[in-house]
Order: sequence, then C-alpha cells, then structure tokens
Amino acid sequence: MSNYRMVRETLIDQVPLPAENVHRIRGEDDPVAAAAAYARELRSELGIFAGPPTPDARFDLMLLGMGDDGHTASLFPGLTAVSEHERWVIAEYVAEVSMWRVTCTLAVFNTAAAVVFLVSGREKAAMLRRVLEGPYQPEVLPAQAVAPHDGYVCWLLDAAAAAKLTEAGRQ
Repeated sequence: MSNYRMVRETLIDQVPLPAENVHRIRGEDDPVAAAAAYARELRSELGIFAGPPTPDARFDLMLLGMGDDGHTASLFPGLTAVSEHERWVIAEYVAEVSMWRVTCTLAVFNTAAAVVFLVSGREKAAMLRRVLEGPYQPEVLPAQAVAPHDGYVCWLLDAAAAAKLTEAGRQ
C-alpha cells in the first residue's frame, strides 16, 4: 500500500480538508520527474522559487515516522538524500527496499515550525533508543538529522516503542 493511500484513508478522508490543501508525491510516475514536479509544487505553494523555505513561508507541521533502521521519510542510512541540503525533493533508488523512493529532504524538514514523529511497536524500541540517546550519527541514523533550525521536534511514542528508553530519554 502506498503511504499516500494509507494517509488518505485513515486521515484525509476523515476530516473536512479541502482537496487543494493536499499535495501528494506521485510515486507512480518516473521518480526523477516526480521529485522535480513535487519540488515545483511545494515551491509554488510557499511562493519561494529559489533557496530554502523561510520563517514567513515554511511548513507549520511535518508528520514523520521512523523505520526500524533509523530512517525517516525516505532518508535511508548512507544514501545521498540524507546529506542533501539544497534540493527540496530527491529521487533515489533504495536497494534495501528494492525500489525508487521520492522524498523531501532536510532542506524542507529542518525549516518546518514543528516536526512530529509517530513511532510505535517494540521492534523499533532499540533503534529509538539509539536515535534519541546514542551518539549523533545522522548518516547512519537519519532520523537524528531532523532538527528544525527555528522550530521543534516532538516524539509521540507508544509504550512498546519507548520500552528501552532511559528516564532521560523519556523526557
């Protein structure tokens, strides 16, 4: 199932949200073309045609998850997208999942007003501890690299995902 379909069925279709407020990545299109089109769409919506988002034109909220390998969005360990700071959207082949992925980059995530991570499941507990309490290694643990310059990150965890955090990591 596509991420868009899952979000549409569980969230978007359940709230009175105007269709023009939904901006999806067309993952079924050629990945490089889809990345370029999505970057243009985001820039158009924010009215920024060069450079990064600004405090007056940025995303209020970005909702992310974390994979059991420490990836977030489609920022996978060791790949180009993790260290991309200029382009807003990138397409990259991810051998780990044997497919092309299109994702926003840290240029977008780290200018948001707020980023909320939703993490659940005991299979993510050990990785969550590494991400939140371990040494800073964003090339290995891409979720660590999400740190808005003029905003904040909030982690929403279920008990199973939080099970291996120390008391300091729970705050």
